[in-house]
Amino acid sequence: MKKSWGLLPKIKTGQKTIESRWYQNKHLPWDKITIGDTVYFKDSGSLITTKAIVQKVLQFANLTPQKVTEIIYQYGSQDGLATKDYPQYIDLFKNKNYCLLIFLQNPQEVNPFDVDKTGFGAMSAWITIPNIDTIKKP
Repeated sequence: MKKSWGLLPKIKTGQKTIESRWYQNKHLPWDKITIGDTVYFKDSGSLITTKAIVQKVLQFANLTPQKVTEIIYQYGSQDGLATKDYPQYIDLFKNKNYCLLIFLQNPQEVNPFDVDKTGFGAMSAWITIPNIDTIKKP
């Protein structure tokens, strides 16, 4: 997560109950995330500190600026955005083609840990695996 956006603390407190992903092209976890999955979160350059369970997933394709606006206004507050900032996010995402909304429940802090991204790419923003223990660093 982009630390400067301050979203991770909002997940921990339950103020942010949706994690959104906006893409030009389809990327993970598009078509790979399902209800009941566990999602682990970290700020960029930091250790993983939080997890939550996927409650629901919505995927939107063939976005237009109008559809982006509708999604932001319908789900923005659950995504941890302040209403006053909606125009900024609409401008940021207006040319995206895909949006993924991941509804979160039961956020919990975890003992901080790091992961080995070997084989996934150092800049991977999302990794989909069956068991987190397979990439946990000792």
